[in-house]
Amino acid sequence: MGFDNTGFIWLNGALVPWADAKIHVFSHVVSYGSSVFEGQRCYKTVNGPACFRLPEHTVRLFNSAKVYRMEVPFTREQINQGILDVISANELEQCYIRPIVYRGYNSLGVDPRKCPVDVVIGAWDWTHYFGVGAQENGVSVCVSSWNRLLPNSMPPVAKSGANYMNSQLIKLEAVANGYTEGIALDAWGNVSEGSGMNVFLVVNGSIITPPLASSILPGITRDSVMILAREMGYEVTEEVIPRALLYIADEVFFTGSATEVTPVTSVDKIPVGDGKIGPIALRMQSAFREYVEGRVPDRYGWLTPVVASSGKTKSRAAAVAGARR
Repeated sequence: MGFDNTGFIWLNGALVPWADAKIHVFSHVVSYGSSVFEGQRCYKTVNGPACFRLPEHTVRLFNSAKVYRMEVPFTREQINQGILDVISANELEQCYIRPIVYRGYNSLGVDPRKCPVDVVIGAWDWTHYFGVGAQENGVSVCVSSWNRLLPNSMPPVAKSGANYMNSQLIKLEAVANGYTEGIALDAWGNVSEGSGMNVFLVVNGSIITPPLASSILPGITRDSVMILAREMGYEVTEEVIPRALLYIADEVFFTGSATEVTPVTSVDKIPVGDGKIGPIALRMQSAFREYVEGRVPDRYGWLTPVVASSGKTKSRAAAVAGARR
């Protein structure tokens, strides 16, 4: 994944050239990780670019900020519009979107109250999280030696930048040992989630996924897959999942805004099922892809058209002029 440094970023309500979106090195967030953020996608649909579950992502962003006593200086509607504007300004047909709410520059110290709360929104083309072929061929994973965070220490339900130091430990260990990804257990030894994605298992034709109490982020793609699976007639339950069930499940797959629906073909070098992508994961991949690309009716109102919602698409030239005024 690379950045287009000629693009634009929404910074505290204004579009600025990508290279000018800077913070001070002594901003509170640099020393203390005081940020919350979102990861979401805009898809190239048959009717033009559309953001997937835009309002739900913004609600989660505000909920994360609330947990950390950060008062966002913009309304939800302004953040939604900022996302649409930055996509338009960068003339993106499909992209990954990253809104960040963080504590900026004023003073240092654990108490952050004197520091301003700033907001930045970026968007760029990022198609394959695990690389080309991962969704078609599946990925190999390990059970990490690092546990997920305790709910009463660093709340996993908040998508906090600081939480992702734990995620980095999980990911770096997995890659160092030759795996694509790691699955963390919670503090009680049960399955939690990957470094940045939720986990599903298929057992005897039923789909199960860990509950919020297993130290997981309430994934929006996770929720979408659960809804689509039930619509397709599958039994879907949230259950505490013991580690050993990963090895004997018929199928395992990840979900997330970046990973979308990615099958797991082995855990700790033990094949999942027959070591190939299972039929239910394939069906979920197909159903999810059809929906986000607008090839089926938007029966849940999950797609927010970029042009229709943000008005006339802003060209790069217009964005440059506006950013430099």
